[in-house]
Order: sequence, then structure tokens, then C-alpha cells
Amino acid sequence: MKNIPVLYEDADCIILNKPAGLPVQGGRGVGASLDRLLAAEWSPPPLLVHRLDKDTSGVILVAKHREAAARFSACFARRDPGLVKRYLAVCAGRPDPPTGTIREDLDGSRGLRPAKTAYALRDGGDRFCLLELELGTGRTHQIRRHLAGLGHPILGDDKYGDFALNRELRKTAGLRRLLLHASRLILPAGGNAPPLDISAPLPDYFHLAI
Repeated sequence: MKNIPVLYEDADCIILNKPAGLPVQGGRGVGASLDRLLAAEWSPPPLLVHRLDKDTSGVILVAKHREAAARFSACFARRDPGLVKRYLAVCAGRPDPPTGTIREDLDGSRGLRPAKTAYALRDGGDRFCLLELELGTGRTHQIRRHLAGLGHPILGDDKYGDFALNRELRKTAGLRRLLLHASRLILPAGGNAPPLDISAPLPDYFHLAI
């Protein structure tokens, strides 16, 4: 846990800045994982209430007890109006228009389902750009799939990305990570708990491409 910054902690939750490459949940064939590291550090073990992909860095919340886990899980499941999940991604090209909303149904284990991702240009030129994204739904790999479908895949994406460009940037810029970061989490007040607005700084390796 020494390499995982704690961004916020209270009696109900811990909010961490998860590094890329660390799975959130353990399982067969998984070595270190966030849930196992948390269980070794805190007693009773904190409870997961939402997920980030293994290769995505950034803000993740865990609950300290079952009552808080139920409250937070319900907030995420209902997508309460005060809940905001924002991401930053470095992408190939530059979207036109620079601000918009992607509404493209995505296939998953429960079939084709509606998916919504809002984006806004924050920095960059014509070859690469930094986008801020906000999830309106929570489908598997939603941001990665939506941006690839838009023609602006995330740099370093080894599943939906531009593989030739990734190879080039690995050689010329040392790119070895997916450039997708959960940058901000806003939670509405609940019960006696105050509203929370927590941000995590971009990892240094993002600056290879912006």
C-alpha cells in the first residue's frame, strides 16, 4: 500500500489513487490486487463498491463497513444526480466538434445496452489531444470503446487502440501504459455523511504525449 496514495479517509470510506496495472479484485491467476492489499492493511477489510479497469489509474472508493458499502453501492447503481465520475484520456487525433456526447449502444453480457459518454477537449494539437470525459452510464470499457468508435482511440490501449501508433510511441516516447485516468469523483451527501469532491493528479507518464 505504500505506493498507493490515500486521497481521503473518514469513518465510512477510503478514497485512493490506484496505479495503472493493479487489478481491483483478486481471482485465479491474479497476484497482487487492490482488495488483497487493503485486507492486509485494514481490519476489517474495506469493501469494494465500484471498479476501475486494471490498466486505468485514478480515484477509487472503498467502504469501511457494510452500511456504508450498501449506501455507496446504491448511489453508483442508481447513478444519483449528484454522482459525477470524470476521466482524462490522451487520444489519437482531435475530435470535431471539440465538445460533445457519444451515444452508442454497447454489447455486453446482458446484450446491447444504451451507453453515454460526454467529452470535452482540454489540451493538445492535431495528432494527440487530452480529453475530459464524464460517464452517463457504466458499461464495460465504455470510454475506451466509445473513443475508438469515434475514431480517436486512447493511446496505449492494447484492446481497442491504434496498434501501429502504440508501437511507434513505445519506441519514440517510451509509452507503456494506457493513458486513461479516473481524475475526479463527486459524491452527494448521504445520511450524516457530507458531500465529497476528490481529485487525483495525472501520472507523470501522461506528459509523454501532451
